[in-house]
Amino acid sequence: MKNQIEQLKKDKNAVVLAHYYAPAQVQEIADYIGDSFYLAKIAKQSKADIIVFCGVYFMGESAKVLNPDKKVLMPELTADCAMAHMVADGIIEEMRIKYDDLAVVCYINSTAALKCQSDVCVTSSNAVKIVKSLPNKNVFFIPDRNLGSFVAEQVPEKNIIINDGCCPVHAQITAEQLLSEKEKHPNAFVLSHPECDAEILKLSDYIGSTADIITYAKQNNANEFIICTEDGVNYKLITDNPDKKFYYPNPLPCCVDMKLNTLEAVLTVLQNEDKEVFVEDSVRKGAILPLEKMLELAK
Repeated sequence: MKNQIEQLKKDKNAVVLAHYYAPAQVQEIADYIGDSFYLAKIAKQSKADIIVFCGVYFMGESAKVLNPDKKVLMPELTADCAMAHMVADGIIEEMRIKYDDLAVVCYINSTAALKCQSDVCVTSSNAVKIVKSLPNKNVFFIPDRNLGSFVAEQVPEKNIIINDGCCPVHAQITAEQLLSEKEKHPNAFVLSHPECDAEILKLSDYIGSTADIITYAKQNNANEFIICTEDGVNYKLITDNPDKKFYYPNPLPCCVDMKLNTLEAVLTVLQNEDKEVFVEDSVRKGAILPLEKMLELAK
């Protein structure tokens, strides 16, 4: 299957992008592996005719918004992100009426429809930097309460209003689970994603995006780490650090939707060129503005 995929990529001028949470076999055959921000940049820069996005639907949607003339395929169109929809109808309009000088900051983990109503997108790797750079005093951060709360702590000079959404995979990690791992591995450093609850972040030695966690583990001299994020990151961590040990809370934080991006599904979608992502032109024109502003402000 891997050989067939490689040949199809050459024949069709296709590029395969895989998120760190995709299965290890898929990351092995991907041309680029990364977090949401990195893959958004790669999608924008790509010279390929076909982009196969191994992630969840909002990622393929963002790739299509940034590349309207390219064919964007997903191995499984039903792979979705629950958090991407966690903003109540009408709440953005209410906030704009309630607060003067308001910027709506939208985590990239959101639908294109929500991006259309926002002023700028952010990812976990650039959210603090971008919020700090905004001229607005008031910020409505959607949809993730945990990342929003983390940003609020880092940027106390802003009035950050938090939306009540979350990533179910990160939110299910409890302090009890983490403390159990710390008891078993007392010398391990705790590296956590800001989508985790505050109780997890308080127990952590380092907080950062998926890409930041990978970089930190590689550069740090420690040999043991407890990782509080989705377990798909383990492929890159082990690849980069074969002599280090990585532990995870029990049960494993696993995104079932990300795991729908199987090797078989990648091969099939390249063969058939079905499961294409479409975004209405009116939505695309609205969603591209906060995405491009993110890419500009995060330089």
